[in-house]
Order: sequence, then C-alpha cells, then structure tokens
Amino acid sequence: MFIPLLWFSLSLDLQPAPWRVAPPSIAHRALAQTPMTSTPTPTAALERLFTAPAIQADWFAPSFLQAVPLAQIEQILQDIRNNSGAYQSLQPFESGYRVQFERGKVSAQIALDENGRITGLLLQPQAEAISPEQAIAQLSTFPGQTNLLIMEGDRTLANHNADQPLGVGSTFKLAILAALREQINAGTHTWDEVIALQPQDKSLPSGFLQTWFDGALLTLQSLATLMISQSDNTATDTLLRVVGRSAAEAQTPRNQPLLSTREFFQLKAPQNQGFLDRYRAGNPDQRRQVLAELAAQPLPDAASLFPEGKPYALDVEYWFTPHELCSLMAKVADLPLMSVNPGGGLVKPEQWTRVSFKGGSEPGVVNLTTWLESPQGKTYCVSATWNNPDTALDEARFFQLYGNLIEGLPR
Repeated sequence: MFIPLLWFSLSLDLQPAPWRVAPPSIAHRALAQTPMTSTPTPTAALERLFTAPAIQADWFAPSFLQAVPLAQIEQILQDIRNNSGAYQSLQPFESGYRVQFERGKVSAQIALDENGRITGLLLQPQAEAISPEQAIAQLSTFPGQTNLLIMEGDRTLANHNADQPLGVGSTFKLAILAALREQINAGTHTWDEVIALQPQDKSLPSGFLQTWFDGALLTLQSLATLMISQSDNTATDTLLRVVGRSAAEAQTPRNQPLLSTREFFQLKAPQNQGFLDRYRAGNPDQRRQVLAELAAQPLPDAASLFPEGKPYALDVEYWFTPHELCSLMAKVADLPLMSVNPGGGLVKPEQWTRVSFKGGSEPGVVNLTTWLESPQGKTYCVSATWNNPDTALDEARFFQLYGNLIEGLPR
C-alpha cells in the first residue's frame, strides 16, 4: 500500500515526520473513475481530504490506520495547507492526480477498498525550479542553523555555511560505505563475502534486519544496499564491525569515536543518563570507555526515545560539513546500490543518467545529499542540512526547497 512516509530512507528517525511519501518504485495500479454511488470514487475521496472541515477515521481502512495514525494524517494535511495554501482544484495526471493549491502543486495517488475506504495514499509536492540564490535566501530564514553546498564537477555553484559542521543523522553511513569500498578495492573483503548477523549488532529501526534471527547470512553487498537504500541500522552496525571502527573514523576524523546506531540510541535513552553525562564530559579515549560499558546494556524501547518528537541531546550526533559529505559521496556515487533509492520523490530520476542519494534525520536534524549526472555529462553534488535543538523541524518545508533547487539545476 502507499503510505505517507518518505524514503529517501532517512534513517535514525523514530518519529516519522509528516509529508513523507512512499518511494516512487512502488507500483500504482490504475484507478477506475466510476459514477458516484454509496461509496466515493477515488477522485471524490481525495478531494474530500482537502476540503472537509475535519477528516474521519471511517474514511480509512483499518490496515491503513495501523500504519499511519489519524493524528499523523491530520498533521500531513495541515502541513500541506501551511506550505501550499488553500485547495483550488484536482485533475487526473499520469497514474494519479495533480492537486492545485494557492501556492503550489501536489501529486497524489489513492487506492480504495470495495467499501470506498482509503487503503493507499501517496502525497508529494511538485517541484518548481528555483535558483541557488533563491534557495540560500529561503534557507537563511529557517530557525536554527542551515548549510548548503552545490558542486558542479569540481566547481562550487553555491556555498551557504558549507564549512560549518552540523548533525546529519544517517548520512554518516556514507563514511562506512567509503571505508568498505576501500577495503574491497584493496582485496581485504569482497562484495559477495557472507556475514552472519550477530546479536550485538541488532539496533532499532529504520530498517528491518533487527527482526531477523541471529546468524542470518547476508553478503556485504546486500548489507551495504540495505544500509543505503533502507537506512537499515542493523546492516549499518554489522558493516561497522566488519570494516572496523578505526577504518570508518579514517573517513571522518571529526567523529571520534564514530558511534554505531545502537550506541547512538543507547546514549539517548532516559535510563542511560549517567552514561550520557560521562560521554559528554569525556575526551575521545574516555568516551570509548563509556561505549565499551554501554555494550552490556540492552537496547532501549523505541517508544521511550524523543518524547513528543522533540529534539534531545543533539550534541550526540554525526557531524559533517557539506564539503565532507560531497567528498564521501564522490567515493561511492558510481556504485549501483547508491541508486536503489533515488530520493523518494525529491528528484525525478528519469531526468538524470544517475542519481545517488543518502539522507538522514532525527528530531531537530535533517540532511539531504544527492549526486547527479545529467544526460549531457554534467555532474552535481547537492548537500543541505538543517539543525534546530529547540523544536522539531518543518521537514516538509525543507524537502520542498531541496526538490525545487534540484529541479532548477541545468541539465
């Protein structure tokens, strides 16, 4: 089913942000237009979402509401109104619909069951090209800290605080992939090498390998593909063990020790406040000792983290500048696994010869980094980050700006 969760696979997210859309690789069946009966047509059901004073739970199939609570749907629709203005019209478009609002367009797909209840829903903003200068001007109005780098080949097209390190969430996984590729090129490992899942590598979502049995066998290529395309945290920690923490840290000297995702979650768990205090106060060697002690602690309950979706302990993060992320992306962008998930609707893959993508987020943190190759042979790296320790981010606004910026790049 279509669900309003972006991916892009941003990663360390435990509280999915609104306005996220399912990857475009999910097939959408044709929706028949039938006369109005006792059950709504797809067109009527979709228009009702944007025009009714309040949405009703009985408009949705129970299976849909299990995946996406009604409150989250309400927040998504409110974000659309906040960002795009009042609803104006709806027209069939490609395999779904184009919804016109006062200040923009949204593409939509919807599926209904035999009772007219929504079983699938995908909403994403339609990109409208903006220039790098316009993007920087808009980013400068965001509360908190932002940065942006646009590279065309080796040439800088736009630089907004691009030497300022900010928290980037799961985009740090590019460093692990770069270390793995170096070791494969050196003959230390091979892509088809088989690795067994270990209990100490089990982490929290995103991803699904944490639900697999101990000892399950995967190749390094499978683990790397899941780490990037699904932002699977258990795949990430497995690969960090395989390449070695020191090898991954060599790719990012700023981040020492480089946390596993399991350690990241453990440090943010309320019951581990003492470990967090010692970690914050320690030098790199003392922090490594804290992590060694944390290894004996269980994984926290995901529901205990980030209460109400608010930022927490943002000093425990993965710190990168856009320059550093584009440098890492250049080392791995040509790997086919980098294009399995081309950005969840923020980029139109059909306009480019290659799209390689990684993003990351937690409450208060979001990063998007994309490498693109045009049919004319132009290459770009676009990396943007937004941090705000005081409040959850309006990620819809950030995603829309990023998509509009990429839409404006010359191809």
